[in-house]
Amino acid sequence: MDPKESLIEYPSDFPIKVMGATHIDFAPTIIALVTQLDPTFHEGKLETRPSAKGNYTGLTVTIRATSREMLDEVYRTLSTHPMVKMVL
Repeated sequence: MDPKESLIEYPSDFPIKVMGATHIDFAPTIIALVTQLDPTFHEGKLETRPSAKGNYTGLTVTIRATSREMLDEVYRTLSTHPMVKMVL
């Protein structure tokens, strides 16, 4: 895809929603993964929401996307982690 055709301008702050089973290590694990890919990420850029019954936790991580390749790598890394059920 031609970078001129992208609807996203880089660099840009980009929110990503991550869902997983509620577990004490879920948020710290996601923070560690995202920080490896975006060194500017910190906990202040994280929002947490439990599901209605508390079985799942939704996280919104806002990364500083510098390229389409970086964004793709973040999605790929999060999507393949065993604690993650869904990435939007």
